[in-house]
Amino acid sequence: MFSWLGLVLCVGIFLFSLGSVCLIRQYALKKLLDVPNPRSSHQMPTPRGGGLAIALVFFLVLVWQFWVGSLKWADFIALGLGLMVAAIGFWDDHQHVPARWRFAVHLITAVAAVYGLNGLPLLAIGPISLNLGLLGDMVAVLGLVWLLNLYNFMDGIDGIAASEAIFVSAALAWFLCDLDPHLSVMALSLALASAGFLLWNWPPAKIFMGDVGSGFLGFVLGVLILMSTQLSANLLFVGLILLAVFISDATVTLIRRYLSGQKWYLAHCSHAYQHAARQYGHLKTLLAVAGINVFWLLPLAFLAAKFPVFNVAALSMAYLPLGILAVKFNAGKS
Repeated sequence: MFSWLGLVLCVGIFLFSLGSVCLIRQYALKKLLDVPNPRSSHQMPTPRGGGLAIALVFFLVLVWQFWVGSLKWADFIALGLGLMVAAIGFWDDHQHVPARWRFAVHLITAVAAVYGLNGLPLLAIGPISLNLGLLGDMVAVLGLVWLLNLYNFMDGIDGIAASEAIFVSAALAWFLCDLDPHLSVMALSLALASAGFLLWNWPPAKIFMGDVGSGFLGFVLGVLILMSTQLSANLLFVGLILLAVFISDATVTLIRRYLSGQKWYLAHCSHAYQHAARQYGHLKTLLAVAGINVFWLLPLAFLAAKFPVFNVAALSMAYLPLGILAVKFNAGKS
């Protein structure tokens, strides 16, 4: 049902994010200027750290939802742990933080979130449901750690990380609206906060997201998918399909770099989307990814959600062509 109050709140979240990025940009112009280097996809010095606005706005909505009793304590903590990921990312935006410390924070927050949410529930493969037990919990932890890191890897051209967050979280809000309206509100809030940032990050970007935003988005999206899976086991497939562009590109790139003997753990600019941006430009690449999301992945996610018997087939249809596309665009090659 349409609600004027809901519309006002949505506009308020968007505008608060938009204004917050403006303030953060003034600080970042003095303290967090990203100077181009051989691995960069930009040519002009640009401030970074604008993703802090997304984290702060989302956290304010989270506190409000918990205060009015719309969220359980475990859900509040699991989503709130994203602030730890944002904090280590913001520190890294200011000065290099050793990988071992970043990984430790990522692992601790992932373990805490999975433990607090009682792990990964049943895995629904078509009509078959499997209880994975401890193995499922380990997969969930590793999945969260990989997702928040790959989201950082995929934040390499103007607008791509924010637009992906808008697509995935808005789609999750739609799938969740009947199952859990309050969780749907949190997903929608993430989309609106990301939209406020995107206006500043649209090509040519006036500010970059930084590690503070990319790690936060990867973690929170992963937690939202895990929480959704507890409502309906089939929503795990929905979440994986919605994120297929990012997961396929990052995974294919990592595997090809490892197999070719490259130092896969070092920063690089050899993702498929980065090769595409050099060939076609940031805007065309961004619009192409948006087109794949809306016209290919969203219908497949809908198919998996409404007809669980086809969830494996829908997942395969999502990833197979994207894997081939990543190889075609030389993912993992310098």
